[in-house]
Amino acid sequence: MTEDPLPDEARTARIVRLGESPRTLREALRKSVWIVIWLVFLSSPVHDLVSGDHTPAATWAGWAGLTAFVAVYLALVFRHMGKAYTGTLAVALMVVALGALAVVLCLTLGTPWLGLFVYVSVACGTTFPLRVSYWTIPLTAVVMLLVGLHGGEEEARNLVLLVVLIGFAMTGVRQLVRTTVELRQARATVAQLAANEERLRLARDLHDLLGHSLSLITLKSELAGRMLPGHPDKAAQQIADIEQVSRQALVDVREAVTGYRRARLADELAGAQVALTAAGVTAGLPPAPDLDGVPEEGEAALAWALREAVTNVVRHSGARRCTVELLRRQTLDGPVLELSVEDDGQGGSGKVPGNGLTGLTERLEKAGGTLEAGPLKRGFRLVARVPAASRPDIGSGA
Repeated sequence: MTEDPLPDEARTARIVRLGESPRTLREALRKSVWIVIWLVFLSSPVHDLVSGDHTPAATWAGWAGLTAFVAVYLALVFRHMGKAYTGTLAVALMVVALGALAVVLCLTLGTPWLGLFVYVSVACGTTFPLRVSYWTIPLTAVVMLLVGLHGGEEEARNLVLLVVLIGFAMTGVRQLVRTTVELRQARATVAQLAANEERLRLARDLHDLLGHSLSLITLKSELAGRMLPGHPDKAAQQIADIEQVSRQALVDVREAVTGYRRARLADELAGAQVALTAAGVTAGLPPAPDLDGVPEEGEAALAWALREAVTNVVRHSGARRCTVELLRRQTLDGPVLELSVEDDGQGGSGKVPGNGLTGLTERLEKAGGTLEAGPLKRGFRLVARVPAASRPDIGSGA
């Protein structure tokens, strides 16, 4: 029996991503569950309207008022949740309009509509800054009590604690969403700064490598030009030196660029952890890789395969979980190091993100390896293999 290597992460992957628009239909449906839960407080007004206790004109007015109330509420909460308060008069007026609608509907149609003040409290908690929410939420409860004196004092008292608690709870949810969004932005900034630092490092390396060589080439070119009329032999020697220096500079540049572009599997694993976490994808990654017997070309090919796979997971799959495995296997062609990347995203839809797979296949073939990639019933899986030298049989004594 195989134990699930990431049971806790699997449960975490089912959590709706905070502060992020849904990227798949499954995520949209999951987020809509929260909307349905909040609609429970509309059950009393809806039941009041369909019960037939009001005149046709009052019923139509009630439906119109309820529709306007829900529209204003959704516009406030889902457009401003987790965002900094803009301080605009329009936002404040929308909250005031929401409260005014609740007051008018309750006074006109009766106590079943007192539950609307729960939505007013939520709007205060998710829209206003904390210093404003601290007094607008209790104010909402007080207004509800005053409206309840019109004929539903007991119902209003029963709802007071709920209005206050839910309002302040939403201030915490708002701060959590905002912090999550800021954390994602910070991670993206850190990744960009790291990339910029690497570019600067390459620029410094190239400057150090080429500065001396180009200066020497310039100097010898000037000497050759001066010597050419009267000392052609010495000028030819300077030109030969120029050729030697330029060839060495070319070798140095190639080595520098090759070292810069050569991907390291350990670095790519660390980068995959950062990229997946920043995208809200639960990552299951192996420990530091054992690369005994794996040539540099093979390691680089696996590293590029991992980078391409993780990029597809982050950008295209809409996955909640991604598992990376690195295993040594014995095949008919000899021992191999196998990298597999599997996600639970939209790979099963039949659309294979294959723009980079052709280049990966060619890179792996140059290293003597193979690539397999394709959709699963739920998700997408990429498997890359490169040859690995056999381990010495340490325990096989005479």
